[in-house]
Amino acid sequence: MILPWRRRGAGRRSSKVEDLSSSEGDLGMELAIPKYFRCPISLDLMKDPVTLSTGITYDRENIEKWIESGNQNCPITNQVLRNFDLIPNHAIRRMIQDWCVENRSHGVERIPTPRIPVSPGEVLDVCSKIEAATQTGDRKTCLELVEKVKKWARESERSRLCIVESGAGCVFSASLDYFSSVSIEENESLLAEILSSLTWMFPLGEEGQSRLASASSLRCMAGFLNSEDLSARQNAVLVLKELLSLDQKHVNALAEIEGVDRALVKIIKDQICPKATNASLVAIYYITSSHSTSRDNIIPRFLELGIVSLVLEILLGGERRISEKALGVLDGICGCRQGVKMAGNHALTTPVVVKKILRVSEMATEFSVSILWKLCKSEDGGVNRDQLTEALSLGAFQKLLVVLQVGCSEKTKEKATELLKLLNQNRERLGCSDSSMVFKHLKRP
Repeated sequence: MILPWRRRGAGRRSSKVEDLSSSEGDLGMELAIPKYFRCPISLDLMKDPVTLSTGITYDRENIEKWIESGNQNCPITNQVLRNFDLIPNHAIRRMIQDWCVENRSHGVERIPTPRIPVSPGEVLDVCSKIEAATQTGDRKTCLELVEKVKKWARESERSRLCIVESGAGCVFSASLDYFSSVSIEENESLLAEILSSLTWMFPLGEEGQSRLASASSLRCMAGFLNSEDLSARQNAVLVLKELLSLDQKHVNALAEIEGVDRALVKIIKDQICPKATNASLVAIYYITSSHSTSRDNIIPRFLELGIVSLVLEILLGGERRISEKALGVLDGICGCRQGVKMAGNHALTTPVVVKKILRVSEMATEFSVSILWKLCKSEDGGVNRDQLTEALSLGAFQKLLVVLQVGCSEKTKEKATELLKLLNQNRERLGCSDSSMVFKHLKRP
């Protein structure tokens, strides 16, 4: 898999080479790149020359794209490849580097020596050593090995992908489970390093997921959520976001840990970074939207922490992705009577929710319709006329008509239809007969 950042990087590098090939030097002569320095696929100067089993040398990035596209033959000779080993061509690379140095007066930059991606065998070897160190409780050795894996991951995206595909996430999860069960305080530095690695090691597999969702691992992550270290808090919430998306039982287990609700809300208030805020909102959404028996006890805890005002503040100035998550949290909060009451009593709730319909994304629209539907229903099964009146005055009737026109999910369609009926019954009484709305810029799906 060739990731976007590599393509962008390749684009920037190739553009430099093109500029060089078309530019003129001090002597008024065009600087020509030697033919054997160019990749046969892209015709650009090779940065990391590698040789196939057929003896032809290509730039690593280009031949990797070729092979990953499903091709099993050499692009130049058309011979079927006996293997897909890419052998670094050090001789050509050194010649290219020497040529770059010789032509630095023309603006040519020396190509850095590429790092060879880590191999699956190397990763498996280190993982087996981590498992052994974990079983013996050797914290020092385990920390050194974890740092070694992190160093590999920083070298290149391909090395990071190799680490993930080799099952390192399961090994790291097992290590987190063991050392957190022994003592979180004594093993804090090791546990923090493991957590920072786990943020990019998903998916973990069933065993890894089970070890990461153990009682000791969840307590460990909950402890880091309350840490003074901002980096540790961010890593913990990022891992929890991924874990909670896998199984409802993980959500229920986390919700039972004391202080988790306060820690998640504090991350949003402290504004560590958009990524942490987004992850915290997702975690709160999973907790407040769960169907567990303890849900009615969980939501009041978030209400006491001021989650309604906090979410509305985010919606007033949040970007698209964060707005979606914030609306999801507000929808979950309105899943119980106390949540609906507190949200309905806030002066900004209905105006903000109506405004977000058709303004952010399809998901945000569905959350907004659901919230409005819950606000307009009364506790006795009737309707909340105050909310209906405010929604009408804000143009909710017209927006809901458009929602039905452009299409939505069945659940949203049912709620929008019911809301339209309720709103229509109050339109004449309130004198809200204006149905004007601009449709010309609306794009149908």
